[in-house]
Amino acid sequence: MISTPAYKKSSFGPAFFFLKRRQRRALADYYAFCRLADDIADEPNQPNPEAQLNALAQEIQYIYINAPQTPWGEDLLKDIQQFDISKDRFTLLLEGMQADLSKKSYSTFEELDWYLYRVAVIVGKATLDILGVRGPQADKLALALGTAVQLTNIVRDVYEDAKTGRVYLPGSLTALEILQNPQSDSLYALLSQTTARAEENYRRAFQLMDEFWPVTMLPCRIMGYVYQKNLAKIKKSGFSFTQSIKLNKSEKLQMVGYAIIKTLF
Repeated sequence: MISTPAYKKSSFGPAFFFLKRRQRRALADYYAFCRLADDIADEPNQPNPEAQLNALAQEIQYIYINAPQTPWGEDLLKDIQQFDISKDRFTLLLEGMQADLSKKSYSTFEELDWYLYRVAVIVGKATLDILGVRGPQADKLALALGTAVQLTNIVRDVYEDAKTGRVYLPGSLTALEILQNPQSDSLYALLSQTTARAEENYRRAFQLMDEFWPVTMLPCRIMGYVYQKNLAKIKKSGFSFTQSIKLNKSEKLQMVGYAIIKTLF
């Protein structure tokens, strides 16, 4: 069930190209688990998604008593043992996925932060575990970069999310209002506010990266620059879009090159 390195299908792929083979494998396993949980929560016509997420949670419990029940659980156990990945990297993620099944909107950024921590920040912490980067500053980096990346996703996917009845932009706008009036002043203001919040988190994340060994931070820099560039592209459109704006391959490669230059020089 978790055999395909799901990160290759996303903007994460270029960030992990430069890692050691065993690190790439561990990240492949972890991100595939994330993708599986996300698909259960997001894909339409999933049979009893709550039960499926509960089954994943049960397997995580088995893994942490050294008794995995599935092949993918056996793979994750090896990763967990080698890289000392904390259990909450899985359990909190599943809490976020469970929230997607029942909660369709967030009133404030403070309320949204609860969700961001579970679906993005905790993923950043797991990534840093595998990179061998730990401690209070690493936690701050995961918080800043994870928040920035997920806020970028929220801005990018605002209309796709609205089609499923979900509104992650904090405020009182409903999914129907977003779809019926995609150029409203209210929506523009929320997108602008969310973008500004993401930009501040990118700034903080890049400052924190300077405190670590540069080469170790290369995957984080690549990821940060790719998503930051995507956000800038959306902002440049004046938030005048109704389908997700994404970077093309050439734009992604430019950001990879930029990250390498920043790392080496």
